[in-house]
Amino acid sequence: MDPCEERHQAELAALQAELVARDKTIAVLIARVEGQFARQNSAIAILEQNISLEQQVKRRTREVLFSHESLMRTLNELRQAQAQLLETSKLEAIGQLAAGVAHEINTPVQYVSDNASFLKTAFERILVVIDEAARVVRELNSSAAPPAELVALEEKFRAAKLDWLRVEIPRAIAESMDGLERVSTIVGAMKDFSHPSSAEKELTDLHDAIATTLTVARHEWKYVAEIAMNFDARVSAVPCLRSELNQVFLNLVVNAAHAIAEQRPAGAAGKGTIWVSTELLGSEVEIRIRDDGAGMSKDVATRAYDPFFTTKPVGKGTGQGLSIARSVIVDKHGGTIRFESVPGVGTCFFIRLPMALTPP
Repeated sequence: MDPCEERHQAELAALQAELVARDKTIAVLIARVEGQFARQNSAIAILEQNISLEQQVKRRTREVLFSHESLMRTLNELRQAQAQLLETSKLEAIGQLAAGVAHEINTPVQYVSDNASFLKTAFERILVVIDEAARVVRELNSSAAPPAELVALEEKFRAAKLDWLRVEIPRAIAESMDGLERVSTIVGAMKDFSHPSSAEKELTDLHDAIATTLTVARHEWKYVAEIAMNFDARVSAVPCLRSELNQVFLNLVVNAAHAIAEQRPAGAAGKGTIWVSTELLGSEVEIRIRDDGAGMSKDVATRAYDPFFTTKPVGKGTGQGLSIARSVIVDKHGGTIRFESVPGVGTCFFIRLPMALTPP
């Protein structure tokens, strides 16, 4: 195991240990809350048995019910916190692994790409020699009595289909170089996407962050949608937590792709469209992510930001995406997020971020 991989394993083990410690703390808090709730229920039972204290029982019951609601809210918040901790730790671990894998992939891709460039240049040089040899053979064979060896050599030239090879080999090399370039682009996007943000906001190229996210999520949308981008050139660097903002964009783009896939079943002709645009509006920048997918019903739209609420089948979604997105945009960036949706027509999310630094 090389040092890089050992470091990644050690970092992952540290994250897992931290997660276990957090889970234990949360479990203790939940146990305390549930224990208090059990004691409250016991008090209610005793008071209800005392008929002579009926008024006191009613008053106490109201108080206990109020306490019960408060405890349930606290318990729900703890469960949400636990889920967010699990999600955050998982994303951090995956991000670190992805960065390590991207780094390891980048080296072999680079030397394969260099070799492909060498083969392209070498083939062009060899082709010059082959063409000249073929010309000499043809001229010698045009004489009255060419040697049998030359006749056989010319036949081998014809059997090799040189005219076809001179077209197909450069094309194959060009396609290989194009594929390697795409791999390099994806690897670079993975490294940028998985690079952790600092605790403080940093000036970030918003358009580059969006483009990186679209590249990382390409496997989600490439079969069902086309991407249309329209970026406002007036938008400069934006102060933000890049990795967390990338996660918001990723959630919205993946949701858009799933909505389009729902609108267009497998095998349906044509693709949908995901429009991604930015616009400078005074001291804020607005990011719009729109799709022509299935849209949301009124009932779904009213619950869209609720934690753990999802319309996707089991294993497809956690119901945390939009809840986390709102927390990141509103709580951590001082921005706003809203959406407009029409069933059967599509959905558009509007995100506004301040262009000036604001307290986290």
